[in-house]
Amino acid sequence: MSQKIKLYTYTNIRNTVFSEISIGISGNSVLLLSHVLTLSSEHKPRLTDLPVGFLAAIHLLMLLVASIIATDIFIFHQEWDDITCKSLLFLYRFLRGLSVCATCLLSVLQAITLSPRNSCLAKFKRKLSPCHNLWSLFALCSVYLSFSSYVFISMVKTPNVTSDHLLYVTESCSLVHFSFPMKYVMSTSFIFREVLVMGIMVLTSGYMLILLCRHKKQVQHLHITSFSPKASPEQRASRTILMLLCFFVLMCILDSSMIFSRHMFKDDPIFYFILLLVGHSYASVSPFVFISTEKDIIGLLRSMCERTVTRV
Repeated sequence: MSQKIKLYTYTNIRNTVFSEISIGISGNSVLLLSHVLTLSSEHKPRLTDLPVGFLAAIHLLMLLVASIIATDIFIFHQEWDDITCKSLLFLYRFLRGLSVCATCLLSVLQAITLSPRNSCLAKFKRKLSPCHNLWSLFALCSVYLSFSSYVFISMVKTPNVTSDHLLYVTESCSLVHFSFPMKYVMSTSFIFREVLVMGIMVLTSGYMLILLCRHKKQVQHLHITSFSPKASPEQRASRTILMLLCFFVLMCILDSSMIFSRHMFKDDPIFYFILLLVGHSYASVSPFVFISTEKDIIGLLRSMCERTVTRV
């Protein structure tokens, strides 16, 4: 069994992983708090405000669960039982699935928001509500997570006796290797799931790019001078989401490739370290991309910093 990793002996790896998780928790906490204040204010929220706030809450919970799992990898051997292993790892997979589905839904909603009045998507603008968004999210997530039920079956407590049929997850938990036919079925379903979700994101991203390019050409025709007006909030949001989608797709492809290659490098601590970093990278980076493009959040952070400096 692959118990040769023993990442708790690598201090630099441990500090890097916990630093990434801590930075992600801080960023998502700020983003979630700002959107809670926005949604509770009298101003009419945008169609994407609720999904972005929900995405921040998902990432915050996911990173908190990841920090608990990381303690069993880097700090001390907690000797979890089967139920604890299955529950924690499935909860992490559930939150990660919610993150994927929320990002996919966010791209669709932003494409609808940006679509012109004469397009086929424009009719959905009036029909969509926060309730519809949540139902759509959970419906998409149910389909997505139906392919992850194998975690309950394959996750077990690490036995004292070594075995070649187990794959290291944490010091307390291991993954059971399936037979070749079952592994083939799971791999096929996993590829189908990822292609379906990424296909939706690519289509909506391409649609938004076409609309943004068309708008840019119209602005150039309407304005003789080289100084074009500032982009609208919808266009700024679209550019932000496009940046996130490109980063998300890149991380998904890298993560999927590394998961498929895991059996080849199962005893390599550096490979497992990179796998951990990639798995948490989107949840840790995404809030700062949103924060950097939101003037209200930046203004709130500046005022808080000024008050802190004044008090000191």
